[in-house]
Amino acid sequence: MLIDTHAHIMFPEFDEDREDVIGRARAAGLQHIVNVGCGAGSSALSVKMAKDDESGFLYATVGLHPYDALDISDELLEEWEKWILADRKGGGERKIIAIGETGLDYFKSNVDHERQKFSFLKHLELAVKLGLPVIVHNRAADEDCFGLLKQFSRDGELYKKLVQDCGCDENEMEPVRAVFHCYGSTLEFARKVWAAGFYTSFTGIITYPSAKELREVVKEAPLDKFMVETDCPYLAPQGHRGKRNEPSYVVETAQKIAEVKGIDFERLSKIATENTRKFFKI
Repeated sequence: MLIDTHAHIMFPEFDEDREDVIGRARAAGLQHIVNVGCGAGSSALSVKMAKDDESGFLYATVGLHPYDALDISDELLEEWEKWILADRKGGGERKIIAIGETGLDYFKSNVDHERQKFSFLKHLELAVKLGLPVIVHNRAADEDCFGLLKQFSRDGELYKKLVQDCGCDENEMEPVRAVFHCYGSTLEFARKVWAAGFYTSFTGIITYPSAKELREVVKEAPLDKFMVETDCPYLAPQGHRGKRNEPSYVVETAQKIAEVKGIDFERLSKIATENTRKFFKI
């Protein structure tokens, strides 16, 4: 009954057996896959795959990874907004359920930090304007990520400005909702994230023998503030390490979370799924 909250099954790594991968996810008991856009092209593919999927198994998101922050433009944001508004008018279940992944990467990205911040802020503005949650990529940028998110909290200056620009009442516009996907920072920072009302999502990294400190984060994570994901095709759990990851393997990550937290797997799965549905409003 799990949901893989962060997969990239539009990537070329799945071109030869994508339908089989989806079939294995269904067989493993997954209810849905959130197929996360991380560039202009992958976002378009994500939306197309979700719309072509009549079963409702796939959801889509749109966003630019920090690696692609140079691609941010008003034209792209306007295009995404049109897609999202059209999606809502379709008469059926929403397909585009979040903005992201987006954020900051000071560890590996070659894009200037200020440009990354600009792109991230543009994503946050769009998300709050449209009432969608944000999937945050954060690597070696804890304080800057958190600080920009807080700008769109109830007391944030950019949130207040957006409310004013839209001519809305503050009660009519929801502050930012965010998940730190593939959480890999400290326990101290995680506590700060949870206290602000944000979520943390865990990948197969928590199954690695070397991930002792991250398992301490898992152990302390509030039951209403965590989700599970694969981030496939990357970060396969220990039993598949070195191989291509896929959505069905999210079960193994959830099993490890249940073990670390001392919770029955079925209960853990139910909680994770409830958190996911609440966060994405699905």
